[in-house]
Amino acid sequence: MERGSPESFTRMGTLGIEEECFVVDERGRPTSGTDELVYEHDPPEILADRLDHELFKFVIETQTPLIENPDDARDALLEIRQALVEHAQEHGYEIAAAGLHPLAKWRELEHAEKPRYRSQLDRIQYPQHRNTTAGVHVHVGVDDADKAVWIANELRWYVPIMLALSANSPYWNGFDTGLQSARAKIFEGLPNTGMPTYFEDFAAFDRFERRMLETGSINDRGELWYDVRPHTAHGTVELRTPDGQANPDVVMAFVEYAHALVEALAEEYEDGAAGYGHDHRRELLDEHKWRAIRYGHDASLLDREMEDTVDLGELVDRECERLGVDGIKRVYERESGAQKQRRLLEEEGSDALCESLLLQVD
Repeated sequence: MERGSPESFTRMGTLGIEEECFVVDERGRPTSGTDELVYEHDPPEILADRLDHELFKFVIETQTPLIENPDDARDALLEIRQALVEHAQEHGYEIAAAGLHPLAKWRELEHAEKPRYRSQLDRIQYPQHRNTTAGVHVHVGVDDADKAVWIANELRWYVPIMLALSANSPYWNGFDTGLQSARAKIFEGLPNTGMPTYFEDFAAFDRFERRMLETGSINDRGELWYDVRPHTAHGTVELRTPDGQANPDVVMAFVEYAHALVEALAEEYEDGAAGYGHDHRRELLDEHKWRAIRYGHDASLLDREMEDTVDLGELVDRECERLGVDGIKRVYERESGAQKQRRLLEEEGSDALCESLLLQVD
């Protein structure tokens, strides 16, 4: 069984961005086109080994190359997006992005043939059969394995801030869920998802990962689908919580925030905070996240000590001032993805809604 290693954690502050998107037809409707895009035709060179489909054939994933300098992240993201859109258009498709495609009905869409996904479907059954979700994953390099686990522990409180800001999936299977991020709740139906528990150090995480493999609970370490995790192959901390986004500026706001958070927490760790992490109960963290799922931009979240509530806007102001970032402030001040989807469907109809989800490349 392939396992990660503490030796993977060698570099601080590198970035990688993974985006899950939807293959759609010329009218923006979900279609199963990824056999053509992934298997039947060679993709552009930059997408070689960085393009695959997910569980459903209409969900496709890309990865940026390793980004050495955070200043290069936007260009790297746009280059991958441009290549994906051009590749899709050459074969008669378009690409869209959101946490869930509002018109996707899982019973009408094809699952992937890939053995890994067939195994998951057989093992997990209904929760995986309906899993039409698509998210954004941000990897930030960390130069020490114990430090990475400590940072991941601390990030558990921060990821609902990103989820609330990213909320972009009010519709699932053709109906309005009443949630702002139905994707997050659908995805939590799978095993090994949601908020992870606290790990004392890398050895504790390693024991857990090994036990899950040895007991056949997972087939590979990639099936630990928690909202945040130390990635033992890439030597990163991976934040997996935002909904998919058509707008690259929104994605870049989360990349900027994730990078600043990891760098700041690394400094805290090095300054002696290693023995003073927040060992919050998972139940409180689940409530913290639920508020983001349900209310999105209007959420009142739990404060850092889990003793009171604080509005998302106030948290965003504090974080921007503390970390010297501004992207998440601009995301907060604009209409949320969920709000925009509901408005467009009501005022202009499904064509306008589908058009608004098409992937933007500049």
